[in-house]
Amino acid sequence: QVQLVESGGGLVQPGDSLRLSCAVSGSILSINDMGWYRQAPGKERELVASITNGGRSNYADSVKGRFTISRVNAKNTVYLQMNSLKPEDTAVYYCNAVTVLRNYWGKGTLVTVSS
Repeated sequence: QVQLVESGGGLVQPGDSLRLSCAVSGSILSINDMGWYRQAPGKERELVASITNGGRSNYADSVKGRFTISRVNAKNTVYLQMNSLKPEDTAVYYCNAVTVLRNYWGKGTLVTVSS
């Protein structure tokens, strides 16, 4: 029943911006942390940014100062504002939601940064 649906990915040029959204539905237990991970071709999945239920955020060093994570708890929605995108940001971005029982994952949305 639990679903995480990402949106907002696409093809952009270096320096452009994108805003990713992830809406969670069907949750019974309270969501603790939420986050965004990404997986580039031939690479392992890595944490991009996370945010606690109370709004405390953390970022990978590679995106600090460029990306901003936010959430609206009442809507079970998490966002990732991505500015100054670089080719190395190209990846499938996955939404993550953590409950006391398990982690939930979205199917991913593709972000391609290329000139």
